[in-house]
Amino acid sequence: MKASQVIIDKIALWEGCRLTAYSCPAGVLTIGYGHTGADVRPGMTISREEALRLLETDVDAAARQVAQLTAGTVLTQRQFDALVSLAFNIGAGALKTSTLLRKVKANPADPSIAGEFRRWVYAGGRVLPGLVTRRQAEADHYFNLN
Repeated sequence: MKASQVIIDKIALWEGCRLTAYSCPAGVLTIGYGHTGADVRPGMTISREEALRLLETDVDAAARQVAQLTAGTVLTQRQFDALVSLAFNIGAGALKTSTLLRKVKANPADPSIAGEFRRWVYAGGRVLPGLVTRRQAEADHYFNLN
């Protein structure tokens, strides 16, 4: 399964776009629409087109990881998309060991999954209001409420 354009657009909105590298609240060097990695260097600048290309590449990678982590679990497109957004933001490694994923694999319709999304609101050891908003939106997307 691939991520929908709807969730790619939402991720772009939630991440925002910065064309010069910066340290995110968790202290990770970031550029574009939340792109991180060894290729990001202090002072680096990119074009809007490059930022969009990186976003597509990063979302595709997150989608492949979520597909692998949820293999054998029947998900709707919206459920899959919400998990892709979460994995894009927190990393597939964190998702892999999460209670959220365990609950999704046991029963994708379990209403307690919404609360599990809302647990992922910390960066740099503090609650970030933007993450609170994003996690609620992801949970609502997962349960087809928005």
